[in-house]
Amino acid sequence: MQFTKMEGLGNDYIYLNCMTWEPEDLPGLAVRLSDRHFGPGADGLICVKPGQYGDFTMEMYNADGSRGAMCGNGIRCLGKYVYDRGLTRKRCLTIDTDAGPRELELAVQAGVVSSVTVDMGAATLLPPVRIDWEGEELVVYPVLVGNPHGVVFCANPDDYPLEQLGPALEWHPALGRRSNVELVSVTGEDRLKIRVWERGSGVTMACGTGACAAFGAARKAKLCSRLVTARLPGGELLLEEKNGSIYMTGPARTVYEGELPE
Repeated sequence: MQFTKMEGLGNDYIYLNCMTWEPEDLPGLAVRLSDRHFGPGADGLICVKPGQYGDFTMEMYNADGSRGAMCGNGIRCLGKYVYDRGLTRKRCLTIDTDAGPRELELAVQAGVVSSVTVDMGAATLLPPVRIDWEGEELVVYPVLVGNPHGVVFCANPDDYPLEQLGPALEWHPALGRRSNVELVSVTGEDRLKIRVWERGSGVTMACGTGACAAFGAARKAKLCSRLVTARLPGGELLLEEKNGSIYMTGPARTVYEGELPE
């Protein structure tokens, strides 16, 4: 079975070409391939399928096998995947996801995709909730960006043990659903610093939807400008609010090609 490992800001996924076939038990395969000791290692699995309404479909599974509705870094890499492999020559694509269609614009250099801009749609903010965690009251802002997030503003995201706080908030009933978690500091009018706990995958180097959720919450609170650079452990994303949508621009990179026995 041929596969491709790709990453956007260190948020890595295993990609399968499922345009004409797909293996059985994709959730189980996601767990197997994502294991960093007994498999290639990744934050999840992404299958590239024919589009139902758009050009292609992204079907995404987290490292624990749970289905993901949307993945910002993953969809950028999918754009690179289909272009670099000659599955399309279009530089503007519509990708079907479980969260709805997303528009991509590919930046091509020397015949390969170097970066991708994604129309991530609007961020929907719900009323903030107050959650007690180890004696500290946290104000958590629920945000929907195709999938649910809980955004916590703080002076420095590095001050919190995200490995413990992340799962506590991910499953907290006050948020209403299983959520991704973002610790966010506004370091300037045009800069955000973010750490992410991804539901089903744990602490990751970056999260595209998480960055957009943090940006949406910061914009709602009038803490930042319409154009910001979001700094995550794996690198930087450019985020812009335009025409009611959040546009995310960032790199996409192929790590290696591989083959697993059937």
